[in-house]
Amino acid sequence: MDKTIADLRKDYTLEGLSETEIDPNPFIQFKKWFEQALAAQLPEPNAMTIATTKPDGKPSARMVLLKDFDERGFVFFTNYNSRKGQELAQNPQAALVFWWAELERQVRILGSVEKVSESESDYYFESRPAKSRLGAWASNQSEIITSREILEQRMQELQSKYENQEIPRPPHWGGLRVIPTEIEFWQGRSSRLHDRLLYTLDDGSWKIQRLSP
Repeated sequence: MDKTIADLRKDYTLEGLSETEIDPNPFIQFKKWFEQALAAQLPEPNAMTIATTKPDGKPSARMVLLKDFDERGFVFFTNYNSRKGQELAQNPQAALVFWWAELERQVRILGSVEKVSESESDYYFESRPAKSRLGAWASNQSEIITSREILEQRMQELQSKYENQEIPRPPHWGGLRVIPTEIEFWQGRSSRLHDRLLYTLDDGSWKIQRLSP
């Protein structure tokens, strides 16, 4: 290698982020940035890291897909018996991170977590492709299995069982909503002097503060 990892760097020069340009409502600002990520045709702009905590306090993180958002919060779907599902049941607090490299932008979200309504989970589940719905039944997410063949066999059995039938939503599968108390918008700038604007929920209102990069 001609370069070491320590030599890898990029100077961010696309644009800035000022208090006069940002919307006072963080959900409107997120919608604006998300629509720009869609317009830029970024690969999976709804991909986000979600960080939780294990019972011993150790952090635990993985990628999930945002499936809805509004002023109630940010929604994703999962197996409630998975590692993240169990961790959130024990400590319903999470952090989200969106990274849109091509736009030199990052959004960080911190908040509490609750289950969405049964009707919301049903509505989204019914919109999924049939094999994805079967996959929610086939996989005991995060549990150890001895081989992939076990998973594929279970999938074949379910395909036969539900052939030409409605596939119901598993009771252990549904949506979770992250209800934010903090949302930070990060715009890369030259010389590592990035713009960081933090929204903090204070007595029902959002206040905006600039953070040093």
